[in-house]
Amino acid sequence: MINCLIIDDEPFARELLAGYVAQLPQLHLVASCAHVFEALEVLQQQRVDLLFSDINMPQVNGLEFVRSLHAPPYVIFVTASPHHALEGYELDALDYVVKPVSLPRFMKAVNKALAVLHSRPAAAPAPAPQYLFVKEGHALRRVLFDEIYYIEGMKDYIKIILKDRVIVTYLRMSRVEDQLPADRFTRIQKSYLVRTDAIRAISGNEAELYDLPEKLPIGKQYREALLAHFGLG
Repeated sequence: MINCLIIDDEPFARELLAGYVAQLPQLHLVASCAHVFEALEVLQQQRVDLLFSDINMPQVNGLEFVRSLHAPPYVIFVTASPHHALEGYELDALDYVVKPVSLPRFMKAVNKALAVLHSRPAAAPAPAPQYLFVKEGHALRRVLFDEIYYIEGMKDYIKIILKDRVIVTYLRMSRVEDQLPADRFTRIQKSYLVRTDAIRAISGNEAELYDLPEKLPIGKQYREALLAHFGLG
């Protein structure tokens, strides 16, 4: 079964492609997304083998989105514009389908994808990425784990504290915690996630970090696990 993802800002286009996918038993639709930020969350949480992506979308277009991915799935661009075909194929797209899309044309693109997917050798597991993507303004910003000192939760937003800047983005604390490696980041209080090797000292109920003047509070329910992480429990 081939896991598919659709990205298109037009509801009718998403419904049409989803209907085509439903008619092909080899395909399984993981999600149908209206924008790339929603699609990015899906890619970070589930295996996607084949991406059907529009190109002309607000904020971040389909070409920019695929270019930003560390290990993108196979891609079929489905767009109203024929003018970006060369750019699409430069990104190793399997096909470039111009709207309106008929079922026979869709099946032709899918058959091309199935031939490639079924002939690929078994790959070794890809190394886990050492970064996450977050929305900053109208851009997707890649943030390396090594750059992060701590993350502060503020209801539906988070603040990511780097050495020389702060990124504020619309993301829940629980969601970003799922994207961070548990062996490198730990929650020390309900509102604080800290990169453990950035902790310089634990003083009472406060954590001191390298290079930063502020001290962060350690919640009672998190203190024991924090000490155990350093073999101090």
